[in-house]
Amino acid sequence: MKTRWGSCNIEQRRIWLNLELAKKPPECLEYILVHELLHLHERNHNERFKRLLEQFLPNWRTSQKTLNQSPLAHEEWQY
Repeated sequence: MKTRWGSCNIEQRRIWLNLELAKKPPECLEYILVHELLHLHERNHNERFKRLLEQFLPNWRTSQKTLNQSPLAHEEWQY
């Protein structure tokens, strides 16, 4: 996974995590896990989704900010 921290396939009920999360603080992994698990209950990032996220992980915005400021892994160009 090169462009996202995580994703959720609702139909197959599978969650994929970017291995780069292992290099981040544990709170970031927790945030992505909770975020993706919530997609099993609410598909979109609507108000209900945000309320659930707030309920289960009150300081999610701090982890989101940390990850948004972190680069994702990328492949090196071969010349």
